[in-house]
Amino acid sequence: MRRFLLVLLALAVAAPAHPQPKSTPKPAKSKPAKPTLLVPLTQQERAQQLLSRFTFGPRPGDLEKVIALTPEKWLEQQLNPASIPDAALDRRLADYTTLSLQPDQALQLFPDHFTIAQTAEGKRPYPTDPLLLAMYQVQVYKLNKDIDSKKTSADGKLVTPPTDAEAAAQKKTDQETASRVAGELFALPKNQRMAALIKLPIPERIAFTTYLAGDQKNLLLADFNPREREIFNGMAANIGAPHYIIDELAQAKILRAILSERQLQEVMSDFWFNHFNIFIGKDSDAWYTTSYERDAIRKHALGKFRDLLLATAQTPAMMIYLDNWLSIGPDSLANGINPANPNSKRGNHGLNENYGREVMELHTVGVNGGYTQADVTALSAILTGWTVDRPNQGGPFQYDYKKHEPGPKQWLRRTISSEPVFPNASQAATQAGMKEGIEALTILAGDPHTAHFVSYKLAQRFVADDPPPALVDRMAATYLATDGDIKAILRTLVQSPEFNSKKYFRNKVKTPMEFVASAFRTTATDPVNPGALINTLKTMGMPLYYALPPTGYYITADLWMNSTALVDRLNFAYALTGNKFANQKFDSAHVLALGLMSQPASSSAPEISATERSNRARFSEALLTADIHNSTANQPPPDTAGHDIALHVLEDTLIGNAVSSQTNQLIHKQIGEIPTANSTDTLNLLTALVMGSPEFQLR
Repeated sequence: MRRFLLVLLALAVAAPAHPQPKSTPKPAKSKPAKPTLLVPLTQQERAQQLLSRFTFGPRPGDLEKVIALTPEKWLEQQLNPASIPDAALDRRLADYTTLSLQPDQALQLFPDHFTIAQTAEGKRPYPTDPLLLAMYQVQVYKLNKDIDSKKTSADGKLVTPPTDAEAAAQKKTDQETASRVAGELFALPKNQRMAALIKLPIPERIAFTTYLAGDQKNLLLADFNPREREIFNGMAANIGAPHYIIDELAQAKILRAILSERQLQEVMSDFWFNHFNIFIGKDSDAWYTTSYERDAIRKHALGKFRDLLLATAQTPAMMIYLDNWLSIGPDSLANGINPANPNSKRGNHGLNENYGREVMELHTVGVNGGYTQADVTALSAILTGWTVDRPNQGGPFQYDYKKHEPGPKQWLRRTISSEPVFPNASQAATQAGMKEGIEALTILAGDPHTAHFVSYKLAQRFVADDPPPALVDRMAATYLATDGDIKAILRTLVQSPEFNSKKYFRNKVKTPMEFVASAFRTTATDPVNPGALINTLKTMGMPLYYALPPTGYYITADLWMNSTALVDRLNFAYALTGNKFANQKFDSAHVLALGLMSQPASSSAPEISATERSNRARFSEALLTADIHNSTANQPPPDTAGHDIALHVLEDTLIGNAVSSQTNQLIHKQIGEIPTANSTDTLNLLTALVMGSPEFQLR
């Protein structure tokens, strides 16, 4: 196995990829390049190119559907996601209550330590909703117990903690309580169980939610409605549980990637979130990120860039992540300067330039956009007052005129200005400073540097790590001609000779999320444990929503094509196909059957020989009679010819293109060296090796 991994790494490194320096992209204005002859894709390859770039991987049958519909019509359908039903995904997402909540509502459902402490101290009222009240009572009880354990006695010594024997006895008692309560609840009708649970004494609620486990827990939670499950989890959680909000958001993201029919919208939402990245671990962003992605990113992912930019700027998530909510104008009312009092003294507050810098460098004009440090300072002053109301309680974005820096600002060779605002000024006067920020962001959205920078990033995501300059220029021209219409820019990209050429076909390396999602999509596997997939992505170096720098995660090959990454991916493939991944069911025989039943998508597909057709028929018959499904230990694996047919079909199904002879030789060698007990094990191993191949790492 070690030898296989080393050879696999060598093959993968040799795969077409265009490394990018470990720094923020700094595309200079494109220089005219000598025209090169681009060999066009076949109709089938055009469909494959669309599916590999604008979905998280084609499912069985998708290629045939795109060809029958035509790539152009498929693209137009995907550019209008509201017209595409997504009932299966909607049913799965219904279990995640926080996805539809506003931040303050989500925080109320999964309160942080500060909220529970305020409630315990009487500074915040208990909820009136009976379910929430029951959960808050449990959380306050836990907090008070934790405080009591740290109190000191009269002589200044810590209260003696329980001995190991006492702790073990208490655990046994609580486990017995959990078992008894479970019996009582299961004796009740399903719709009465939660009502009975929240009437129990608080210690019994804690014992039950802590120690209920195994099949009993699974059965109970399956019978609860989504909100009841949230309350159960809230009572089971330690003090302060906003991490549940994060878990729901991350699980929903991987489910959308795998299951959504609106694939282009999900790909673009992922792209724009990365472009306007925020770090979910920053302060209050644990409960603001859900609404940020839902209401700012996904809502505007296929609209006008200006609207998307303004939407991200007017969110608590962005203001907190890049600290603009802390920025206060030096001459503002909030800093002690009163225009009506010439003797007023300036306080110690000042500008925070984080957002003012990143909105130009990373969101709009780019580092070569022609701005200076003085422009960064001026834009930061323009955006003072853009803040958050009650961030610790999930309050909304707010413009606070008292924090705004008054007077003229020289920015990008123009003057942006508003008059000083006096205390008790009119509503119109207090909003004048807000208009400064909107004007500045609108100017940035319309700047030719922004058109080029955004087009470069899109071409880098969908065409090549080092995108063709001529294509970037044409996309930028479309941007300027359509006022930043994202759909129009994508059409220019998709209709380009570069996108539809052999040179840029299957040349992008999948990120961990793209790899995991494609493994499920190409095998038509239902993701029953999205939480385990989130942990897998952490192992692979891509924890969702946890990219710390404002640059987000790299979308180029350099970070993802190394020995550690490939070992992680192959280990995942082995576990998944061998039914050893988090109770996830996987059916290699079904994957093979899907491939055997499919016919060449078009006349341009390779002709299948009579011998191969006969062998496919033999395999189909074996599948139908459950021969391959039989996992008895004494069943011999298929012969070498069978390996060849199965491997070819799996490569067609999972990759859709020719696999190098080196990869095939390596897989055959590995099959010969790793003993398998039966046909099922052999087929699982073949499937894992195809998933681990360099060709499957590309899209």
